[in-house]
Amino acid sequence: MTTPTAPPSLRAEVPPVLRLSPLLRELQSRAPICKVRTPAGDEGWLVTRHAELKQLLHDERLARAHTDPANAPRYVRNPFLDLLVTDDVDQARALHTEMRSLLTPQFSARRVMDLVPKVEALAEGILGQFTAQGPPADLHGGFSLPFSLSVLCTLIGVPPEEQGRLVAVLTKLGELDDPARVQEGQDELFGLLSGLARDKRAAPEDDVISRLCQRVPSDDRIGPIAAGLLFAGLDSVASHIDLGVVLFTRHRDQLAAALADDKLMRSGVEEILRSAKAGGSVLPRYATDDVPVGDATIKAGDLVLLDFTLVNFDRTVFDEPELFDIRRAPNPHLTFGHGMWHCIGAPLARIQLRTAYTLLFTRLPELRLTRPVEELRVLSGQLSAGLTELPVAW
Repeated sequence: MTTPTAPPSLRAEVPPVLRLSPLLRELQSRAPICKVRTPAGDEGWLVTRHAELKQLLHDERLARAHTDPANAPRYVRNPFLDLLVTDDVDQARALHTEMRSLLTPQFSARRVMDLVPKVEALAEGILGQFTAQGPPADLHGGFSLPFSLSVLCTLIGVPPEEQGRLVAVLTKLGELDDPARVQEGQDELFGLLSGLARDKRAAPEDDVISRLCQRVPSDDRIGPIAAGLLFAGLDSVASHIDLGVVLFTRHRDQLAAALADDKLMRSGVEEILRSAKAGGSVLPRYATDDVPVGDATIKAGDLVLLDFTLVNFDRTVFDEPELFDIRRAPNPHLTFGHGMWHCIGAPLARIQLRTAYTLLFTRLPELRLTRPVEELRVLSGQLSAGLTELPVAW
């Protein structure tokens, strides 16, 4: 009698920077969907390949719904994420549809293009403050994070004087295995944003919260919606700025080509989005019915981990996926998701990244890392998988 092999654990994974871990590469070569043990210690299915992830992103049998939310298997233990899970499948789908209906107009092509001058001005101002301190410096804390934060706050309608407090609260909210601090951060964030909604009902401005006030009658409902935007957008853009800088400094010939040709800079942004985060960008969902995938069947109630960045290294879709190539075409990466789970903020994120790389390397042509890539570290104990710091000089 053979003993069943225990699923490999993702808890022990220390994510390397810019490359897949041996475990994720091995799982991807083994099957399109694999049983794993999550960092929270529960069992789930990790989707490892591009075609299967794309298929499941269109499958309505996956949702933020479970018959017993309190005891559902978890990817990580974080009360803010738990808030999103309901025991009513129809309610989960209706909530997702409502959120997209409310937020998609906020990222229309016209609104995003109107933001370009503001994005460029914010980048200029923050870079000026960053360079005034002189090298060496931490690009993550001095430019990438404040730039990402400033753009989001301008879009959403958070005044500059509240932005420092916002970072501290979001840090609390992203902590793992400390429910009390997460709850404290959640209450503080929702209170801050709901209070802004009350103010903007009386004196509306040109921002997301003011426009939500026209469609959402409850200030307390607006708080969580705005919080979701902040939580989803802040780290993602900041970490891609960091990792894009790392990639461009390692490939100076491609950097020069991108700076000389806007079309190549745009395709360079896509290649950074594809290759910078090699696994770990997980969207947890639950099967609301049995779902066959490849040779496996996901059972109703099972946790499914949709990793948007692992699949960008699928060798059946991308030639030499470990190779950084700004001329890669086609480049069907799934970093922003797909279908009903596609990131509505993707157009703005692309503009932020293009602005950041162009400005940084134009103003600081000698920008370079002061530490080997192998010594860079990602945050631990946080939902964020961004770098702890990015030491640079110029």
